[in-house]
Amino acid sequence: MRVGERRYRTIWLADDGWSVEIIDQRRLPHTFVTERLVSLAEAAEAIRTMAVRGAPLIGAAAAYGFALAMRADPSDDGIAAARTTLIATRPTAVNLRWAVDEVTTVVRQLPAERRAGAAYRRAGEICDEDVAINAAIGDHGCALIEAAWVEKGRAGRVNVLTHCNAGWLATVDWGTALAPVYRAHDAGIPVHVWADETRPRNQGAALTAWELGRHGVPHTVIVDNAGGHLMQRGLVDLCLVGTDRTTRAGDVCNKIGTYLKALAAGDAGVPFYVALPGPTIDWTIRDGLREIPIEERAADEVTTISGRDAQGRIVNVGLTPEASPAANYAFDVTPARLVSALITERGVCAASEEGLAGLYPERATAV
Repeated sequence: MRVGERRYRTIWLADDGWSVEIIDQRRLPHTFVTERLVSLAEAAEAIRTMAVRGAPLIGAAAAYGFALAMRADPSDDGIAAARTTLIATRPTAVNLRWAVDEVTTVVRQLPAERRAGAAYRRAGEICDEDVAINAAIGDHGCALIEAAWVEKGRAGRVNVLTHCNAGWLATVDWGTALAPVYRAHDAGIPVHVWADETRPRNQGAALTAWELGRHGVPHTVIVDNAGGHLMQRGLVDLCLVGTDRTTRAGDVCNKIGTYLKALAAGDAGVPFYVALPGPTIDWTIRDGLREIPIEERAADEVTTISGRDAQGRIVNVGLTPEASPAANYAFDVTPARLVSALITERGVCAASEEGLAGLYPERATAV
């Protein structure tokens, strides 16, 4: 996607051919900064601190982190250490483990002197595959946005409500939930996005709004609890969110607050769509409520907030009484019954085991 006069992915190899560059998303929307990663430890820290975030991008970053690890220590012990370090960084998003397993499978078959090169090649392939997957999700989801526009008599605009950030900043490029929006906008369909702020890290207000603005997509930032009100008033035509892990039965784990949007959408009769790439499906589990681990992050994400002050400085300020404890559950699970459909790179399907198996028969029968 474009930032100024240059097109960027969110992660890429540096000019030296081995170190890895990323967009530091902790600095957005106030400052656009790229960072260079040179070790497994730096890659793991970038994932853990959310310099890179979003399930597909976490997977890509983990793959390159594994390659950096193989460059430093391609032994069997090096493989084990890389796996342990990377998988421990973020427990909920299944793409991370998938990407680590992909690279591990490749390098274990090779002698030590060939492992680093193979790891870099597989990491690059994972990135390219992610771009192609998300572009296809965009095409399939764009058809749903166009159908909503046709239903409105091609009059006015299609209002899409999204939660958190599932745009190109959450992937290598294009995004999942926002890919259909970009495709629709580029096709001339008048689309407007209600961007939930998404407390406590404000990915919607900081990241979704930033990238929509760079692409010229009309949008409005709203507080998290305004979504139900907008749906009741007929100001939302469809909800479109991403997911960090989806079970084989169609339960969806996404940023905390997604479940509440799905409940409101169901009550208001608004379609609730979830966009996801195939690697985000966890074929080993069926019951999202019981089987998906929910990451709990530091309380200071809830009790403080950062922003730009009147002098242009980025500062952190406190929000809560010093003596008040805070809980910070990062994700929730939306049951499949509340999901209108899943949008994948292979098409649109029901949020059910049968629906997903119809699109991924080779995966559904392999577990």
